[in-house]
Amino acid sequence: MIRVVLPAHLRTLARVEGEVQLEVKGPVTQRAVLDALEARYPTLRGTTRDHVTQKRRAFVRFFALGQDFSNEPPDAPLPDAVARGAEPFLIVGAIAGG
Repeated sequence: MIRVVLPAHLRTLARVEGEVQLEVKGPVTQRAVLDALEARYPTLRGTTRDHVTQKRRAFVRFFALGQDFSNEPPDAPLPDAVARGAEPFLIVGAIAGG
């Protein structure tokens, strides 16, 4: 099982508390995790990725093991610790300002 930590506003939208656990079939990639997340919680469709292009939304970031994976290719494998469920995949709402 993959562990995913969502920001508060997405937890509210999905009506979950704490982290969620997802089963991902095949290689564990950003795309596979987000596909599984959206399949299990349809209200999250379009919140982390654009509906049409499937590109990451500008104010959403992805982290694992303290490393920013936001600009990595969506089909690149995530770290083994994430794939084993030992460490979570974090979805973080970015903040902009000046």
